[in-house]
Amino acid sequence: MSEKAPLDEVFVSNATNRLTKVMVCSPKYYTFNAINVITAEWMKKGDTEQNDVMVREWQTLVDAYEANGVEVVQVEARKEFEVMTFARDYGCMIKEGAVIGHFRHPARQVETVAYEQKLKEMGVPIVARVNAGCMEGGDFWMIDDHTLAFGLVDRTDEAGVANLRDQLSKFGYTVVGVPVPPDNLHLDMVFNIVAPQVALAATDQLPYNFMQMLKRRNFEIIEVAAEDVFKHGCNVQCIGDERVIGIEKNKHINDKMRALGLEVIDVPFDQILHAGGGPHCLTQPIKRP
Repeated sequence: MSEKAPLDEVFVSNATNRLTKVMVCSPKYYTFNAINVITAEWMKKGDTEQNDVMVREWQTLVDAYEANGVEVVQVEARKEFEVMTFARDYGCMIKEGAVIGHFRHPARQVETVAYEQKLKEMGVPIVARVNAGCMEGGDFWMIDDHTLAFGLVDRTDEAGVANLRDQLSKFGYTVVGVPVPPDNLHLDMVFNIVAPQVALAATDQLPYNFMQMLKRRNFEIIEVAAEDVFKHGCNVQCIGDERVIGIEKNKHINDKMRALGLEVIDVPFDQILHAGGGPHCLTQPIKRP
């Protein structure tokens, strides 16, 4: 039986407060599918899933969360959901509760039922649902307390963003769309908030108006080169208190964050990156009050 959340409970306040609870899903049954550029290229080279390796790498992320005081809730991996491991993408979380998106690709649409059931078990209210167009959680960012950005890349479209703009206005949020070249898949491949007013960004992939919005909000930008985008240079996970989970092999990017005083917790990802996502894609924040 699910527990009902208190009316005043705060779930996710912003992108940088202390992360206390996340939802994840093992890549135990993940099957390569050419629905993203990264995996398509690896498949052309003859690469395969190597699920045992992927699970070992994914477990280092789970261990990093638990070692840093983050409660980890696992959604059971299911064979019939072949591309289910990137828990970020079924939707997103705001202060008031969960927003259920709509996957663009049929291969992923089946996943929503499992994630939604787990939200129900945890007593997380669903406060909005995309019922026109598409939206995936990898495109979502809370820029500040009242500004929500949705990437218009490959998996989220104008109709989906307009649909959420209508639904979320009652909570006082301003919703903005951020157009990015489609090969980037999701906004979190080219942009990531790693600490208050600090972000990783592949600036040559981001629109002028978005960069100006960040400038007006006094963001410090850590530049990520275009050649590092598909190495998941931006795909890290802030856990709060100036701590970030980063990918070990992207040492030069981690060093830039450390130079600003951030603590970077390395995870030895390699094979799991071939599936098209990193720590940020694998994680759905549930509690960041």
